[in-house]
Amino acid sequence: MRYTGPKNRIARREATDLGLKTLGSKSHARLLKKLNVLPGQHGTRGRRKVSERGFQLREKQKLRAIFGLTERQLKNYFHQAVEKKGNTALFVSQLLEKRLDNVVYRLGFAPTRAAARQLVCHGHMSVNGRKMTIPSYQVRPDEAVTFKDEKTIKIPYIDKVLTNKDVLVPIWLEKQATVGKLIAAPTTDEISKQVNLRLVIEYYSR
Repeated sequence: MRYTGPKNRIARREATDLGLKTLGSKSHARLLKKLNVLPGQHGTRGRRKVSERGFQLREKQKLRAIFGLTERQLKNYFHQAVEKKGNTALFVSQLLEKRLDNVVYRLGFAPTRAAARQLVCHGHMSVNGRKMTIPSYQVRPDEAVTFKDEKTIKIPYIDKVLTNKDVLVPIWLEKQATVGKLIAAPTTDEISKQVNLRLVIEYYSR
């Protein structure tokens, strides 16, 4: 089941900014102030030493939270990656990065992945001119990802994020105005900055 509770609580549990809140918002500012304070009224009292298995679990939970996945979804991605010959961590990363909601977020069309997922689910995005409402859709090379109509672009928070010049688009994506394309296989560079994929693979390989 997908987590729908307070997002700042998850980030504080992992003691890192998971990109769940819009940069510059009041909620994000509150998170930064309490990022190193664990959630709950008892703080660090009574907390046991984390085992190796515990570290693997935390990395797995962190990856789930970043991409907004259910346990079943992430496990399915792992099984798909294992069936291929090569680097399992790389294949898992590619499957996650090629999700339509993630591509929309990486292109800077939405401030968070949750916002990108909502845009897709509500029918505001199209792939090659066809409306797509499936966030987990795997974007293929050279498929054009854009907004379905001009009305969506005029939504205040979308208009604001589109004018943000600080958005860094990954090298495996190409962006021209409000149209984006997958031009190469995604890398693990972006995910590896936040999650130790090796520990996630070890968790599911037990």
